[in-house]
Amino acid sequence: MTDTLKNIVSMATWGFRDSIVGTLTTWKLDKPREQSDSRRPVSEAETTLARRRAERLRHKEDKKKSEPNVRNRIFLCCAWNGGVCWLSILVFNYFLLPCIYCFTELLVGGEDSHSFIWSWLGPFLSWTFSALWVLPLFMLSKLINCFWFQDIADVAYQTRRGSPRLSSLSFFIADIVFSLLLEALFLMQGLAVSFLPIYGVGQFISLVHLTMLYSLYSFEYKWINMGLGVHQRLSLIEKNWPYFMGFGFPLVLVTSLPSSIVISGCIFSILFPLFIISANEAREPTATFDIALPIFAPVITLSNKLFYTLSGKKMFLARHPRAHLPGEDTLHLVELFMFCLPLCRTDTRYSYCLAPKLSFRLYKYMCNFISHKS
Repeated sequence: MTDTLKNIVSMATWGFRDSIVGTLTTWKLDKPREQSDSRRPVSEAETTLARRRAERLRHKEDKKKSEPNVRNRIFLCCAWNGGVCWLSILVFNYFLLPCIYCFTELLVGGEDSHSFIWSWLGPFLSWTFSALWVLPLFMLSKLINCFWFQDIADVAYQTRRGSPRLSSLSFFIADIVFSLLLEALFLMQGLAVSFLPIYGVGQFISLVHLTMLYSLYSFEYKWINMGLGVHQRLSLIEKNWPYFMGFGFPLVLVTSLPSSIVISGCIFSILFPLFIISANEAREPTATFDIALPIFAPVITLSNKLFYTLSGKKMFLARHPRAHLPGEDTLHLVELFMFCLPLCRTDTRYSYCLAPKLSFRLYKYMCNFISHKS
C-alpha cells in the first residue's frame, strides 16, 4: 500500500513537471525554420538543372514562410483572449460601471433615490454588456482559438516528429465525433460526482475527472497525428492515470481560481497552447501503472448505446482494438454530428466549442491529405 502511494505521488509529480518544463521549449520550435531560412545555396553554373533546383528551393522556402509561426500564434492567443476579451471585462467592471455610478449619484443627489435607480440600472447595464459584447465575443474567440490551437499543435508535431499519419476519412470522422460525444459525457460525469453528499470526496473525484479531461485535451492533438484511435488514447490515460492527473492539475488549478466563467475561459485559452506544446514534448510513461483506473468506462458504454440508438446499428466500439468504420457509414456520422451540436458548451470546466473543433479538424485533415498525395 505504501509503495503504491509512493508510485502515485512519483508519477503525478512526473506529469506535473512535464507540464511545466515543456512550456520552456516553446521558443525553440521556430528555430529550426529560422536556421534553414538563413542558409543560402551556393552559387552554381546557370545550367537547366541548377535553375530547376533553385526554383524548387524557392518554392520550399515560400511554403515554409507561409506556414504558421508558433510564437505568433501564442502572441495572438494572449492578445485576443487577454488583451481584448479579459481586458474589456475588467475595464467595464472596474472603470465604466464605477464612473456611471458616480455620475448618476451626482445627477440624482438623494441617497435613497439613487439606490433605487441603481438597483435596476446596474444589473441592466451588466446584462446588456454581457449579451451584446461578452457572449458574442466569447463565442467568436472559441472559434478563432480552434484555428490557432490546431496550427500550434501541427507545427510542434512536425518540428519534433515529422509529418502526421493519415487515416481514412470515414475513420477520422467517426473517431472525432465519438471522442467529442465521449468528452461531453465525461464532463457531465465529472459534474455529477461533485454532488456526492460526502464532504470533500465528491469535489476530489470531480477534480480527478477534470485533470484527466484537460490532459486528454492536451495530448489529443499529438495522439491523433500519431494515428492513435480514441480507444488507444483513452487506454493510455487509464493505464497511467497518476501521470496524467499530475499533468492536467496546473491548468485545472489556474482556471478554477476565477469566479467568472468568461474570465476562466480566457485564462484557459491563454495557457492551453503552452500545454499542447508540453504534451508534444512530454515523454509519457511507457510501462503501465500497477492499478488501471477505468474512469472512462461508463461514458464509453453510454456513448456506444447512443450511437446504436441513433444509427440503428453499432457503428463504433471504442474498447475494441480493431474498431473501424466502413465508408458507407460516413453519412450516418454527419447526421450524428447534428445531434452533438446541443452538447456544445463553454464554461469554467469545459472551454472547447465542439462544432468548430470537428469542422476545423476535418478541414485540416483534407489539407494534409491533399498535400500528402501531391
